[in-house]
Amino acid sequence: MNNLVRIAPGALELGRPLPWNVYDADGNVLLRQGYVIQTNSQLEQLFERGRFKPRKIERPQEEIVEDNRERNPFADYPDLLQALEATLNAITNADPSAQKQLMGLTRIIERTCMESPDASLALVHLYSLGPTIHEQILFYAILCQFIARQFGLDESRISVLTAAALTANLALAPVANQLNASNKVLTPEQRGVIRKHPERSIQALRAAGIDNKLMLTIIAQHHEQADGSGYPEGLSGTGIRPEAEILALSERYVAMITKRAYRNRMNVTDARKMIATLADGKFRPAIPKALLQVLGEYPPGTLVRLDNNEVAVITRRPVRAFGPFAKAILGPGGNRYSGTFERDCSVPEFNIQALEEPEVMPSMDFSLIWNYRS
Repeated sequence: MNNLVRIAPGALELGRPLPWNVYDADGNVLLRQGYVIQTNSQLEQLFERGRFKPRKIERPQEEIVEDNRERNPFADYPDLLQALEATLNAITNADPSAQKQLMGLTRIIERTCMESPDASLALVHLYSLGPTIHEQILFYAILCQFIARQFGLDESRISVLTAAALTANLALAPVANQLNASNKVLTPEQRGVIRKHPERSIQALRAAGIDNKLMLTIIAQHHEQADGSGYPEGLSGTGIRPEAEILALSERYVAMITKRAYRNRMNVTDARKMIATLADGKFRPAIPKALLQVLGEYPPGTLVRLDNNEVAVITRRPVRAFGPFAKAILGPGGNRYSGTFERDCSVPEFNIQALEEPEVMPSMDFSLIWNYRS
């Protein structure tokens, strides 16, 4: 297979699920997406022997018209990240195609979330341990989709919000990974970069010919807070667009469940409790409530221990009196199941006993667990 590319050092990390299948030089699958690398020697062997298959990314606006295949968020994940990076680079370089690329990527994310809602939410939780800035931005866009619909925004406003979520942190992208990896107190210069990023992102968008008034307002306001304590203008109450608050809450939630060099991540239960407190002054109360309704008590992609002592991954949210639904991946004795077994967690035997918070995510074939054809 001459379309396989050697894996670059730094592309894979210990303890994180593989973002794509890994092949040997002859095209045989060595490890499937979702496998978690456990040791440094294993990592070195993959850099030595491993290859991956980059997809040919068509321009997103062409994909809207021509690509009607079923969306598999797990298979599409690396492609979405690559398309996002290309789109942000196009905006930064004032490429004439930047607006079409942004709108195309927005529509692909919308379609993915609408066709595969539980799997799309699962991406946020399965890859949240230490995401790159592009992963974080993709998570913001996914969460905005769900919160906005639950809140009751119409489709045209949701599209603009999603595009804003993809670009609001454009000016932070070059330094965000470095900031997240630092456990030192921010310097005045770094704080200045953070406070100015909405304005600088807007400048880059305008220079690229992207000047949707609502979109730029969302970006300008997404660090304002209802109690007047935000920036850059200190706006309060209804002076802040609800779309800006939805984006701000999406960013807040991702920060909660993400590990940083300077703090541990929150589990979903603690994050939900904190979101509930944000309805008291920081946000319109209906917006945190919308996120809590979207997530449910156990969002897709979280690991749980069942009353029969199996460890399972949540795959679907509750439907009426049933669920949530999970796939058992580890037996009561900790043995790894060779297949996957669906559990309705409303059945007493499979009630959820507790969240599982492993230091390293167990390996699993995401496409298989969510019943997608590989």
